[in-house]
Amino acid sequence: MRLLVAGVVLTFGLLRTATTEAEEPRAWAQGHVADLLPLYHHFHTHPELSFQEEQTAARLADELRKLGLEVTTKVGRHGVVGLLRNGAGPTVMVRTDLDALPVTETTGVPYASKATGTDKNGNTVGVMHACGHDIHMTCLIGTAQYLTQHKSAWKGTVMFIGQPAEEIGGGAIAMLNDGLFRRFGKPDFALALHVDAALPAGQVGYRAGYFLANVDSVDITLRGKGGHGAYPHKTIDPIVQAAHLIIDLQTIVSRENSPFEPAVITVGAIRGGNKHNIIPDECKLQLTVRSYSDAVRKKLLDGIKRKAKAVAEGAGAPEPTVEFSDAIPATRNDEDLVARVMPAIERTLGDKNVVKLELSMGGEDFSQYGLAGVPIFMFRLGSISTDRIAEHVRQEKPLPSLHAPEYYPTPEPTIATGVAAMSAAVLDLLASAKKP
Repeated sequence: MRLLVAGVVLTFGLLRTATTEAEEPRAWAQGHVADLLPLYHHFHTHPELSFQEEQTAARLADELRKLGLEVTTKVGRHGVVGLLRNGAGPTVMVRTDLDALPVTETTGVPYASKATGTDKNGNTVGVMHACGHDIHMTCLIGTAQYLTQHKSAWKGTVMFIGQPAEEIGGGAIAMLNDGLFRRFGKPDFALALHVDAALPAGQVGYRAGYFLANVDSVDITLRGKGGHGAYPHKTIDPIVQAAHLIIDLQTIVSRENSPFEPAVITVGAIRGGNKHNIIPDECKLQLTVRSYSDAVRKKLLDGIKRKAKAVAEGAGAPEPTVEFSDAIPATRNDEDLVARVMPAIERTLGDKNVVKLELSMGGEDFSQYGLAGVPIFMFRLGSISTDRIAEHVRQEKPLPSLHAPEYYPTPEPTIATGVAAMSAAVLDLLASAKKP
């Protein structure tokens, strides 16, 4: 049955029990988004770096306790687990990430972050939720509110997870290693959402199967022999080595990898020297490497080591150091789970607000829960108003990407859509356990 209320088309039949229009997730979310905005503003203005999310975790835990959930903190360092039990039935895990990025915000919004933090190298850096984790946390709390108010519509357990350190790929495995599924039970399904910096607010995007890529971080230290910049023949210049290596690395993708296999090698940082006329002893590079298949991943990493050693040997330099870290496996959305819950999300948001996505070279350690044996599904949440998109098109300017200091979501429709979509997905998985 469809009913037009205040210009909004509400679709019934999602809940397998009699409800009123106020109980439909989309209408509820639209009616409560104003109450969630102060929480979003708090998270946005109080960001914390990876594995430093002490206050963020405390606030998330407090919000879950207010709803009567069984809450445990300090799981995998700053991880939060909140259990909402409602009789016998399956367990659905809903995950949010907690951490922010070492980015100085330049959005100009009234609630812009002015926070600073200390990075792993001891540097003071600006801190910003440039990847939308503040939206994710707010949507999780909104979903928890909706489900606690509508227990008559479902049976089972919802496991709400606040996960630290997604940005460095360490939080999921830290919680799993701390006994997440052993201590709290292994869920039957796991769901997550992630903001999209190009998708209009009010829409969600999805993809079954492989969704996000393998991610590896690489640190390379090239060594040489320092000296005066006026006498380069008496030195072995590591900065010149780095310049050669940056170009050589791209040939791994363009000349050694099949063009039909996705692969990316990006040099994100290069640091060497501290004065105009001094050739340093070493130069450091930081890389991110993206792939999908294990074979391509191995080819890229082996190639990086080979190229770095070759550049050093060609310069007559000592052997470089090549270190790998932050290994995040590719995210594969469970096909059966996607096929099961997407109709519910489409009924809630309307077909025109649901789009299929292409593969992305982004990465997410949400994949770790899938490798632990739980069917997983992460969908994308549109976050930019159509007016802002139109303005960027008019000016022929690209939209700011995630992790950019200028990125910010349009909060109200983004949060309302996230709460509605996630609530609909959970209801679909748990309503079948409720007997009439």
